[in-house]
Amino acid sequence: MSDLDFVPVRCPNRRCPAFREPPPRFFRRNGAYHPRCRSVPVPRFRCKVCRRGFSRQTFRLDYRDKRPHVNAPLFQLLTSGVGLRQVGRLLGLDVHAVQRKFRKIARHVRMLNRNLLVGLPADRTLMIDELESFEHRSISPLTVPVLIDRNSKFVVATDVAPIRRVATKGSWRRQWLERHEARSGRRQDRGNDCIRRVFGRMERLLEGRPATLFSDEKSSYARQCRHRFGQQVEHRTVPSTLPRTVFNPLFAINLTDAMMRDNNGRLRRRSWLVSKAGRFLKLQIELFAAYRNWNRRRHNDDPADTTPGVVLGLAKRSFAVTELLAWRQDWRLRSIHPTSDSGGASVRQDVA
Repeated sequence: MSDLDFVPVRCPNRRCPAFREPPPRFFRRNGAYHPRCRSVPVPRFRCKVCRRGFSRQTFRLDYRDKRPHVNAPLFQLLTSGVGLRQVGRLLGLDVHAVQRKFRKIARHVRMLNRNLLVGLPADRTLMIDELESFEHRSISPLTVPVLIDRNSKFVVATDVAPIRRVATKGSWRRQWLERHEARSGRRQDRGNDCIRRVFGRMERLLEGRPATLFSDEKSSYARQCRHRFGQQVEHRTVPSTLPRTVFNPLFAINLTDAMMRDNNGRLRRRSWLVSKAGRFLKLQIELFAAYRNWNRRRHNDDPADTTPGVVLGLAKRSFAVTELLAWRQDWRLRSIHPTSDSGGASVRQDVA
């Protein structure tokens, strides 16, 4: 299907009545234009209700992008452990252009992940664990909780929050920490707030359905599970001292943690790719979640289309990177579904 055959499903103006309930033939065609970055013309339209003009490009993620052809390779490089400066060298971009594109794409896939995951089936087995990283310097650590579905390996929820560095009283590291806090102030520990947000996301997705949760013996997991779910969720703990082999009950979440460190250069333990601020690490993890859930196979020996999203029943096939970065997702369930070539299928229709 060519771009000129595109038929808009609604007016993109949120204040227009044709945005929520578009009447038949709410638009008229208004010619086309030839952008310098594309070899084919882009059709224009005008809404008959609000009289505002728009084009096919208004519905696309690369709306107003000057170099849209680098978006897909940029996504692939950033989910392969490559740093921002090296991505710029490989794609011929300034590092600031890479930063802007990274943030725009990451915010887009964050909305895509939320739109496509509106609920979890009953009787699922979930797992939660935390990675530790830091922002700018190792004296400013971050916690990264990760919640996954055990069978499908689907990344259900993640978050990032600052925590305080732990040091033995009287040690040189404790003295260094105290000198730093005397200059910069005491670092706030928001690890428990972060865990509460992840459990809140889990509660909204379960919607009262029963499930089983595996974790290590951290007390905050048990406290949050009792507080939010009561008897709805069965919580099973596993000692963290067990060998991290395939026989470990937490193998699935340990494997996900290892993949996150491998695919995200910012999470490597000794790396100069470390994030300067926790909010940018959070955006990077959204990139990984979209790549892991919708594009990459669950296991290397699975068929090509067997992604975690397919196994969980949220998608019919795997999404190409160009599909992940195709249609804007900031209209929530009214957004166009990533796999819709014509733009005629919304996320709401596919979810239903």
